[in-house]
Amino acid sequence: MVASLDGFIARKDGSVDWLETSDEFAGGDTLDPKFVETFLKMIDCYVMGSRTYETALNFEAKGFGWAYGDKPTFVLTSRELPRTRNTVEFYSGDLAQFVNEHLRPRFRSIWFVGGGAVSGECLRLGLADEVRYSILPILVGDGILFFEKLDRDIPLHLTEVKAYKSGMVALRYEVRGHRGERGNA
Repeated sequence: MVASLDGFIARKDGSVDWLETSDEFAGGDTLDPKFVETFLKMIDCYVMGSRTYETALNFEAKGFGWAYGDKPTFVLTSRELPRTRNTVEFYSGDLAQFVNEHLRPRFRSIWFVGGGAVSGECLRLGLADEVRYSILPILVGDGILFFEKLDRDIPLHLTEVKAYKSGMVALRYEVRGHRGERGNA
């Protein structure tokens, strides 16, 4: 996921109007479309919370398209939400049971795309083995945290750092001391 430097993935009202920044870092890499395409191909399915799903639907309604392609997408919610495509399924219940009994037998690379509550729960339950955290050059001041309500320290090991011309910094961490396998937050 992408966050502000102060750790927010959205404003309190869920808006992400700050995602477009005008910063430029001359020493950064250009985000290669072929790299992005190759990276997205390795993902077998997506898991997200209802607010992230609603944000994706809003982006699609504004003409930005559906970011998750034709990959199976699982939305964690107890609310009634519109199902706009056959690849979307809704789930309400025990997250660990859902991941371990339903997703892991079917998918090799399970990608948790948010939001903050889902990311925090994923880490609390030991379901993630990797965290990718991209920081945009902006301070938002308040909003929805990247990881909500962690109840303990989660040790991480830095495995990759990349700076981009846009001013974004992409960090990749391995989760240490977890129970899970093959999940990404």
